Amino acid sequence: MRIRGSTLLRAEPERVWLVLVDWERQASWMPDVAWIRVDGPERGLGARLSVRTKVVAVPMVTDRVVVTAWEPPRRLGVEHRGLVRGRGEWLLTPVPGGTSFEWTEELTMPPGRLGELALRLYGPIQRRMLRRSLTNLSRLVGPLASP
Repeated sequence: MRIRGSTLLRAEPERVWLVLVDWERQASWMPDVAWIRVDGPERGLGARLSVRTKVVAVPMVTDRVVVTAWEPPRRLGVEHRGLVRGRGEWLLTPVPGGTSFEWTEELTMPPGRLGELALRLYGPIQRRMLRRSLTNLSRLVGPLASP
């Protein structure tokens, strides 16, 4: 399953980046995340995260995520290594008025066709969660700094 979302954030890429990589605070703007814990000292490339996901406000599974791309403040990539597998990427591009932010997830879930069916059924909910995350992120990063 592929999920994509994008938005214009009225903040500089550097400000957006700082909010994105505040791992423990991500649950405050991602409605499908109960909590995130960094497992080890690394917080950038190679960082290992435990992410407790939730479905309709009910905590469900703890996903394992590894940071696989770290290009501040332009690109961040992760690999999902839990029940849900795949890759995610955040791209930040400076534009007049702020930052163009693009979020892409390529996800699979075992076992085979049953996992595909589960993702297909959950897909519309996940897409709504991504849109809500983008809205929440927009509120959180705040306006551009004054020159």
